[in-house]
Amino acid sequence: MPPIWFKKPDADYINEKLNIDTIDQHLGIIISEVGDDFIKGTMPADSRTCQPVGIVHGGASVVLAESLGSIAGCHVVDHNQYRCVGQDVSDTHLRPVSAGLVSGIAKPVHLGKRSQVWQIKLSDDSDRLTRMVRLILAIIEI
Repeated sequence: MPPIWFKKPDADYINEKLNIDTIDQHLGIIISEVGDDFIKGTMPADSRTCQPVGIVHGGASVVLAESLGSIAGCHVVDHNQYRCVGQDVSDTHLRPVSAGLVSGIAKPVHLGKRSQVWQIKLSDDSDRLTRMVRLILAIIEI
């Protein structure tokens, strides 16, 4: 597959500048890799992201997934003309995570003029699938 990016995401810039004072920084979300058609990131399973019973909160997992998909989506379009905004997110919980890192990879399913659909797979440190998330982004003109 050819590269999908209008402007390829710069993981260092996102981690060190863009995500400062955001929910991503608060939850410890880090962009770890950018490929031709995907973006990867991680989030720790710790006191910021776990619920009282000691497993990662579903809402924190959705934040990781939506962040990965949204960051990716925004880099597919011309920032001077368009903005991507979340329109729908749907997730399916498959297994709990109680320690280590939650890793996610976002890949496009559909990149249209008015909307994008992203599939985000989350996994644990043993590379076991923990969540499947579908994110729909609306593309709006600035």
